[in-house]
Amino acid sequence: QVQLVESGGGSIQAGGSLNLSCVASGWSYSTYCMAWFRQAPGKSREGVGVSDSDGSTWYADSVKGRFTISKDIAKNTLHLQLNSLKPEDTGMYYCAADFTVCSLTHGPGAWNFWGQGTQVTVSS
Repeated sequence: QVQLVESGGGSIQAGGSLNLSCVASGWSYSTYCMAWFRQAPGKSREGVGVSDSDGSTWYADSVKGRFTISKDIAKNTLHLQLNSLKPEDTGMYYCAADFTVCSLTHGPGAWNFWGQGTQVTVSS
């Protein structure tokens, strides 16, 4: 049973930083692709960044240079460091994983495994 559990969200002022975590269980996550998505109120879920099994990462243009994905293999944890936060970064942040999909060009529907999400609220 594949499980993903996110944590680390919160309320913060613009310009601040947060570190989100996604703990994976049920499989050796280092061999699969993982990603972060987010969904703002009233908007569709969008990709934030992807990390493949080799640790290579890709980011949406809107977060490049501000967000960083990293893996702690020993703890089976995927992190998302959010810096220079803006009000438009507000939303529910989700961790996703898949055995074959590994690109932000694949929409949320292509990813098979999801966490429950963690809320990030950025005030101006």
